[in-house]
Amino acid sequence: MMPAAVIQIEEEANEDEEECNALEASGGRMSVWCWLLIPCLFTSSSAHNDFFTSIGQMSDLLFTEKDLVSSLKDYIRAEEDKLEQIKKWADKLDVLSSAATQDPEGFLGHPVNAFKLMKRLNTEWGELESLVLTDMSDVFISNLTIQRQHFPNDDDQIGAAKALMRLQDTYQLDTSSISSGQLPGLSSLDSHRTTLTVDDCFDLGKVAYLEADYYHTELWMVQALNQLEQGEVSTAVDTVTILDYLSYSVYQQGALQQALHFTRRLLELDPTHQRAIGNLKYFKYQLSKQKKVEQGEAKRQRQESRVQANDYLPERKTYEQLCRGEGVRMSPRRQSRLLCRYHDNNHHPRYVIGPVKEEDEWDRPRIVRYHDIVSDKEMEKVKELAKPRLRRATVHDPQTGKLTTAHYRVSKSAWLGAFEHPVVETINQRIEDITGLDITTAEELQVANYGVGGQYEPHFDFGRKDEPDAFEELGTGNRIATWLLYMSDVAAGGATVFTDVGAAVQPKKGSAVFWYNLYLSGEGDYRTRHAACPVLVGNKWVSNKWIHERGQEFRRRCGLQETD
Repeated sequence: MMPAAVIQIEEEANEDEEECNALEASGGRMSVWCWLLIPCLFTSSSAHNDFFTSIGQMSDLLFTEKDLVSSLKDYIRAEEDKLEQIKKWADKLDVLSSAATQDPEGFLGHPVNAFKLMKRLNTEWGELESLVLTDMSDVFISNLTIQRQHFPNDDDQIGAAKALMRLQDTYQLDTSSISSGQLPGLSSLDSHRTTLTVDDCFDLGKVAYLEADYYHTELWMVQALNQLEQGEVSTAVDTVTILDYLSYSVYQQGALQQALHFTRRLLELDPTHQRAIGNLKYFKYQLSKQKKVEQGEAKRQRQESRVQANDYLPERKTYEQLCRGEGVRMSPRRQSRLLCRYHDNNHHPRYVIGPVKEEDEWDRPRIVRYHDIVSDKEMEKVKELAKPRLRRATVHDPQTGKLTTAHYRVSKSAWLGAFEHPVVETINQRIEDITGLDITTAEELQVANYGVGGQYEPHFDFGRKDEPDAFEELGTGNRIATWLLYMSDVAAGGATVFTDVGAAVQPKKGSAVFWYNLYLSGEGDYRTRHAACPVLVGNKWVSNKWIHERGQEFRRRCGLQETD
C-alpha cells in the first residue's frame, strides 16, 4: 500500500494532467509547463536497502581505506621518482645542447662528442621513451581492484544518508548543527568531529528527493545554498541546480509562493533555464486558482505533511520524545519506591558470598538492572565471536512465521550457541542463576551492533494472539522474559524506551536489564512494548537472551490473575 503522501502526489499529478488535456482539447495552446513537472513525480523508490548497519563491520572499511591511502602514496612516490629521473636527464641535456649549439662544428670536431651524440640518439633517447611510457600505477590499480569488491555500493550510501535524516528527526537536530559536526555528546574539541561540505549537503538533499521526501529535500538544499552563499566553493554543484531542486520540493509541500520565489531567483542567474521558465508559468497558474489562506495555516499544513507520511507508527511522537529524554512518566512518589539491593536469588550457592547489584529501573511493569554482571574480557570475547558473522537483523513475520528483515529494525546481529565458547556458556548459566528461569529452552544468545542511526522501532518481544504461529517452529512456547545486556557505553542516543509506560533505560556497559513479557496467566503484557533508540554518537553493542515458557512450570508458577 502506498503512503498517503505519495497517493496525494499522484492525485495532484493526475489533476494537473487533466487540466493540460482540457486546455489542449479546448483549442488552447498547451504550455510547456504541463509536462515539465509531472515526470519528476515518479522517481521515488520504496525499496529498503541493506546497508552497513554495524559500526563493528564499518571499522574494517577504515583499515581498508588506510591501506589504499598507503598504496596511493607509494604510487605517488614512484611517479615522483620517475619524474625526477626525467628531470635530471632533461637538465643535463639542456646544458649540453646549449653549449654544443653555440659552435656545432667545433663541438663535433671532438670524436668523443660525435660518438656520444650517436649513442644518445640511437640508444639513450629510446631508453628515456621507455621510462616515460612506464605505467607506475599497476600496483595501486591492482590493489584498488581487489579492495573494491568490499566497498559500499549506492544502496549503502543511500542507507547512510537516510540514517542521518532519521537522527535529524528523532533528536530534533537542525541541518547547520549536523553540517558543522556539533552533535550532542561531542565537545567542541572532540578529535572525531567533522563537517559536511556543500556537495555533502546537496547529496543528502538529492537522496531525499529521489525518495519523494520533499521535507528533507528542502532542509538540505537550503543548507547547501547557505554554505554556498557564505563563500564555500564547490566544483560539483552550483546555485542554479540547488534552486531548481528547492523550487520543486517546496511546491510539493504546498508552498507555491516560496516555489515561485526560488524559481525567480533561479531565472535571475540563468534567464534561459527552460524548466524554470516552464515552472514559473505553472506556479503562477496554480496561484491564480488557489484561494488565499493565512500564512500560519499554510505552514501548519506543511508541517503535517511529514506526520502523514510516518503514520504507520502511531506512537512515533512518544517514541522520539523518550529517545530525547522527554516525556518520562514517573512521579516522585513512585520513584522513591525504586530501590537498589544485593541480589542472591534466594541464597543461590554461586551468589551467597558474592551477590549481584540489582537496581529497580521501573515498577509497572517491573524492569530491573543488574550492574557489573559481565567482565570487559567476557564482552570482548563475545564481540570477537560475533563480528565475523554479523548479518542484517531480522524479525518474525506474523503472517509467515519466518524471519525477515524490516525497515524498522536497523542493526546487524549474530547468534552464538553455548557450545561455541566457554564464555557464552558461562553467560547463559549466569542468566539462569540470577533470574531463576530455565534457559535450556531459550533462544541462542543474540549479539547486535548498531551502526549509523541504528535503531529498533517499538515492538513486542512476545507473540500476540493475532500471530499464534510466531514461535511454533521452536516448540518452546512464547517468550516469557527478556534479558538485555549492554556491552558498550553510548555517548549520545541508544536508549531502550518503553513507549506504553513512558520509561527510558540508558545503556551502561557491563549491566543487564531484565523484564517479564508475560503475566502469570500467560497473557502478554502489552506494557512491555519497547524500542531501541537511534544511536546518535558512539557505538552500541548489546546481546539479548529470549527465555521461553517451556521449562518454567515450577520456576515461575502460573496464576489466574494478570499481575507481575
